Parts: sequence; structure tokens; C-alpha cells
Amino acid sequence: MIEMPPLQFAQTNGIRMGFYEAGPVSDTPPLVLCHGWPEIAFSWRHQIKALSEAGIRVIAPDQRGYGATDRPEAVEAYDLDHLTGDLVGLLDHLEIDRAVFVGHDWGGFVVWQMPLRHPARVAGVVGINTPHTARAPADPIAIYRQRFGDSMYIVQFQDPARHPDRIFGSRVAETFDFFMRKPMPRRDEASRKDKPAQPAAGIGASSKLNMAFPQMVEAYDARRDLRQKILSPEEMQVFVETFSRTGFTGGINWYRNISRNWARAAELDHTVRVPSLMIMAEHDAVLPPSAADGMEAIVPDLEKYLVRDSGHWTQQEQPDEVSGKLIEWRRRRLG
Repeated sequence: MIEMPPLQFAQTNGIRMGFYEAGPVSDTPPLVLCHGWPEIAFSWRHQIKALSEAGIRVIAPDQRGYGATDRPEAVEAYDLDHLTGDLVGLLDHLEIDRAVFVGHDWGGFVVWQMPLRHPARVAGVVGINTPHTARAPADPIAIYRQRFGDSMYIVQFQDPARHPDRIFGSRVAETFDFFMRKPMPRRDEASRKDKPAQPAAGIGASSKLNMAFPQMVEAYDARRDLRQKILSPEEMQVFVETFSRTGFTGGINWYRNISRNWARAAELDHTVRVPSLMIMAEHDAVLPPSAADGMEAIVPDLEKYLVRDSGHWTQQEQPDEVSGKLIEWRRRRLG
């Protein structure tokens, strides 16, 4: 198993944030790797090793609510103002003027917000699976509820009384066994790049998908799951031990701010004006390549790259290809 660099801590934006750093301190601009849900900085272990060995400085935080970082109680403490502010404070702690922000899944939503909210601190943006979109025409939760129904996981997450936190927290090993697998081989509409995007406020999933993830985990039996595992037993144990200690509420609270984020973004200019890379995964059913269609309208300096034979956990499923593309793009575009 790949070893992580030593865990460090920074006081930032009212919290203590745990982070990992590797590569030469003299390298600039560094890459800040931002994980998604339910993940931690360990999700970037392959990229931390490959990029640092290539002479690139990398920084990977456990973000607010996750891993070694503080988990405030207030739901409002997990909105995008706080999440982007945490990253600015991390740069301040490390005395870094500007960085390239790389984000997967929820981390992707955060890094696309960085040049909108803190443009002076951003040298470039890389979204992995998660596209940048214009502000939705209505509250995204209302759109999700209308399109996917009340059982869709993001809709469920809005109501703590439905106990999604408890379901995942009582079945931590089953949660990661369920999520951390490759999709079954298929060539359907959700994974084909030549299909038009279905507007869904940043979620490109087919409305026919069953995304009642809490109930799917509750009923999950690994013995019947034919999908290929992504993690080794040792890697799986890192996730299970971490989330057994922290629970899932911190990460789920990011979702509980979707309506708040949407309301507070009304006055933002959503155009990203820095060099940008969109890495798409061929078989991601929730964030398919088609979800990135039309991004060029609000990301003028955009390059797209498709990773074949990958589901949602792209940097862990195809680590060499993702690392290689990050190295090549960073050198070509930013020196």
C-alpha cells in the first residue's frame, strides 16, 4: 500500500485542518487536491506519489467534516463560503500566493467555485468527473426531487429524520464495499459522450437510475456483488477505520447546504477565467461525460480529457492515467 506523507495541521478559517504535502516546496504553482464524498485525502495517494516524484508540489487536505479535520456542529458551517475559505486559509498557512485546485466529486464543485470567489488565489482548475455549470434556474433540491423522486440520496440527505447518517455509520464496511467498486461493463446512454446532456443542475445521471443509496447500503450483501473491487484490503481498512471514528454527518452536511449555496450565488459571475482541465470518466453513471457538454460557454480556456474504462472513482480506478494527465497538463500550461 502506498504510504502517505506525514500528517500536518493548519489553523484555517476557524477550524484545524489536517493535510498532507509532498514534492519540492520551490515548485510553483502547487496542486491542491480536493476529495469528494465519501472520501478523504487518502483518495489521492496515487497522485501524491506520482506528482511529487515528478517534481510537482502537491497538497491534499482532509476537508471540513472529514478525517483529521474538525467537524463543526452547525449545518451552515459547511456551505461553499466556508469550504472555499478553508482552502484560502490553507494557502495562507503555507505562504502560497496561488495554486491549481484539483477536485473530484464534491471536491470538484468546490474547486470550480474557487476562481469565482477567490480569483487572486487561483492559477488553474481541474475538475475530475464534476463539471462546472451555470447557476440552476431553480433550487437544485427541487429539481432533484422532481426528476429523481424523494428516494434519491441527495434529497434524502436534506432530512436528518430519514437517518442517512445513521444508516451509513452503522454499516461502514458495507458502505465502502458497496461504493468502491468498478461499474459492470456496459455501453449505455449514461456513459456515451455523444449523447446530449440532460439538464440537472450539475448531475448528469439518467432519471431511470436508482440512487436510493442509504437503502441500497442497508440491504447490501457483498457476497452477491459481482463488480470488481477498487481497493485492496489494506486500503479499504483506511477508509473504514477513518469513517468509523468520524461518522458521515460532516460530509453529508455539504449536501444540506445545496439550497443555501444556490441562493447565495445569485450575484456571482459564473465564468471561470483561468486555465482549466475537465477530466471525464467514461462509465460514471452519476456524472457522465455528457454532463460536461457546453462547459466551454462559461470556461473559455478549457481542455477536456476522457478516461476510458473508469467509473466514478477515477483517480483510484485509473490512477496512472489521471496522474499522467495532471503532470502533462500542469507542465504544458503552467510551467
